Amino acid sequence: MRARHPVLRGAAWYAISTFVTIIFLFPIYWMFMISLKAPEEIFKSPPAWFPAQPQLGSYIALFRDGDVWSLWNSLVIAGLSTLVAMVLGTVCAYAIARFRTGGENLAIWILSQRMLPPIAVVFPIFLAYASFGLSDSYAGLVLLYTAFALPYVIWMMRGYLMDVPVELEEAALVDGYSHLAVLWKVTVPMARNGLIATAIFAFVFSWNEFLFALILTRTEVITFTVQISQYFGSQSTFWAKIAAMSVLGTLPVFVAVSLLQRYLVRGISLGAVKG
Repeated sequence: MRARHPVLRGAAWYAISTFVTIIFLFPIYWMFMISLKAPEEIFKSPPAWFPAQPQLGSYIALFRDGDVWSLWNSLVIAGLSTLVAMVLGTVCAYAIARFRTGGENLAIWILSQRMLPPIAVVFPIFLAYASFGLSDSYAGLVLLYTAFALPYVIWMMRGYLMDVPVELEEAALVDGYSHLAVLWKVTVPMARNGLIATAIFAFVFSWNEFLFALILTRTEVITFTVQISQYFGSQSTFWAKIAAMSVLGTLPVFVAVSLLQRYLVRGISLGAVKG
C-alpha cells in the first residue's frame, strides 16, 4: 500500500498539471480557431470547436490591407528600445553593483520609477512630444520605451552582476583590462543567462505596450496593439481580423521564448540555489 502512494501522488499531480495547462492554453487555441472560421461560424451556438472549412481569408486581408506593417513597427520599436535599454542599463547596473554608485538606496529609487502609473504622465509626455515633433515617429517611441524599461533592466542586471565573482574581474584588471573591457569581456558573458532573461522581459513589455502607442501614434508607426483596437467599431467588430492579428502578434514572442527558453529558465533561477 505504501508503495502505491508515491505513484498515486505523482499521477494526481500529473492530472492536475495537465488540466491547468489546458485551461491556460484554451484561449490561445480558441483565438487561433476564430482566425480560421467563416463569419457565420464565429457566433454559432453551440460553438464550433473546429471550423468546418478552415480558411485563411483573415490573414490574407491583413496582408492585402497593409495591416501587417504594424507588426514590423512593433518589432523595430521593441527591438531597438530593448537593445538600448540593455546596453545603458547594464553599464548603470555594473556601476551600482561594483562601485556602489549613488549609495545603497539608488537602486531602490530607480526601481520605484517603474511604479509610477503610466496614465499619470501620458498627458505631459504628449505635450512634450508634440512640441519637439516626436509624435508618430520611431525615435519618439524608442526613447519612451527605453526610459520605461531602464529601471527594470538596471534592477535585474544589478542582481545578476553581483553574482559574478569579483575575483575574475580583479584578475582581468591585473592583466591590463580596463573596467569597461572587464564588463563586456568577463562580467557580461558570465551573466549571459540573466542578460537574456532580462532582455526578453524588456522586449515583451515594449511589444505589448498600448497606452502610449495609442496616444503618440497616428499613421506612420502604428503598433500592432493599436492596430487591433481599430477593428472594434460602434457598428461592427471584425473578430476574425482581431484573432488573426493577435495570432501574428503572438508569434514573435513565442518564437523568442521558445528559442531562448533554456537561458530564460536559468536566468530567472540564477542565484536562487547555491552550491
